[in-house]
Amino acid sequence: MRTIKQLTTLLCLLAVLFAFATSVTAAPPKMKYPGGKFYIWRYTLKDKQGSSYTLDHPGRWLSHKSIERRRRQGLELDSTDLPVSAHYLKDFEKIANGMAHRERKSSAEWTMIGTSRWHNTVLIRSNDTTLLSHLAELSFVKEARKVWVSPDSVERGSLKVKVHEQFNPWDSVKGEYYGNAKEQIEMLAGHRLHNIGMRGKGMTIAVLDGGFQNCDQIPAILRTNIVEMKDFVYPNSLHFFRETDHGTKVFSALAANEPQVLVGTAPEAKYWLLRCEDQQTEQPVEEDYWTMAAEYADSAGVDIISSSVGYNEYDRHLGDYHQRDLNGQRALISRSASMLAQKGIILVNSAGNNGMGPWKKIVFPADANDILTVGALNTDMKNAPFSGVGPTQDGRVKPDVMALGAPACLISGRGTIVRDMGTSFSTPIVAGLVACLWQALPEKSALEIINLVRQTSSQYQEPDNIYGYGIPNFWRAYMIGKMDQNDKNN
Repeated sequence: MRTIKQLTTLLCLLAVLFAFATSVTAAPPKMKYPGGKFYIWRYTLKDKQGSSYTLDHPGRWLSHKSIERRRRQGLELDSTDLPVSAHYLKDFEKIANGMAHRERKSSAEWTMIGTSRWHNTVLIRSNDTTLLSHLAELSFVKEARKVWVSPDSVERGSLKVKVHEQFNPWDSVKGEYYGNAKEQIEMLAGHRLHNIGMRGKGMTIAVLDGGFQNCDQIPAILRTNIVEMKDFVYPNSLHFFRETDHGTKVFSALAANEPQVLVGTAPEAKYWLLRCEDQQTEQPVEEDYWTMAAEYADSAGVDIISSSVGYNEYDRHLGDYHQRDLNGQRALISRSASMLAQKGIILVNSAGNNGMGPWKKIVFPADANDILTVGALNTDMKNAPFSGVGPTQDGRVKPDVMALGAPACLISGRGTIVRDMGTSFSTPIVAGLVACLWQALPEKSALEIINLVRQTSSQYQEPDNIYGYGIPNFWRAYMIGKMDQNDKNN
């Protein structure tokens, strides 16, 4: 006769086998990539001559909030802030159209899908490689690079997921205000900032991710303060809120405000949900999408970016990176990230989950200068083995700080409470508390807040390649920041 223990073990094994079988059979079917073979090239331009924009009138392309954010921090505009020359964009259009007509290529198609003012680049998509090569030879083009090739097949579009209208009874933690988020907030002393009314009010956070499934239907998400949503992936999703729920989970760690169930780290902040990760492929163009999203956030006046994406290896090895490239400047996305603090924005980015694989290190743009890179801890406050490690190639400490990510408590795309693993989820926990800290210390610059978070973390005096500067203490950061402010005023 089997013992109770044996029966329990057998039932667990059957459950695992059933879950595996279900996951295999439920895999989305593949389909041929629609539209045939296409390519995207990135063209870096030599200058911005012929532009009608000047640094004397930034209000023509930057919001008042963006300009005021710079002014408050004593930051000057520079040439990277100017939009790409409209004169050059018209030349691209004229030459591409003329070439297609002249060669009578009725099947040739091309589209200009985006620009970056920070890097003075243009993205062009076409099925005609001759046309793309010809554009690379134009006198005002400094460099051209292929950054995307259409795959042979992709998974079929995501299906609509049913949303729970209310939380399960067992999701509530009676008598505990933070509910399931208690540990991840109190580990960083974030509750003490909340207790003095610092909950992100007046701060704006952009969430850069791959999808925000059912953020238009989940009741708890609808009660958050979402200002705008925008898609930077080409082509834009036909169903913005049916993409992956990765961003939904990330967003919930920041913005949820469901007492006794789940309260985020900055429940009173305003949010921009920006989709920049292509779930169908992994290619260098996603660095351009991320950059365009970051530039958009800048122009809108966002204060903080929470980014839970990272790259190091691409499909077909198109532009793979090496560890020697982890210097904050080699990858386009890292160069973009390294510019943010100088424009008055704090970037909080995930370290990546490659700690157990052959790469092991942080990913791009976690290597950027002047950002907060976040690794993951388990509930014993030890590093999660999957959390990417440092340092950067040029010897800077990475990650910067650590937070709970193995697991973190979140809201899924179904509207249920889940526990999920990853630096993706430790990152927004930190980002929200950065917003609360900056709310409390509004006279500080982005760089000053970043340094304050590092300096008040648990092992600032002895940082290492696994924990970085350690676990942040946001209450201590606030107290020291407040003392600094008082000293300056006296």
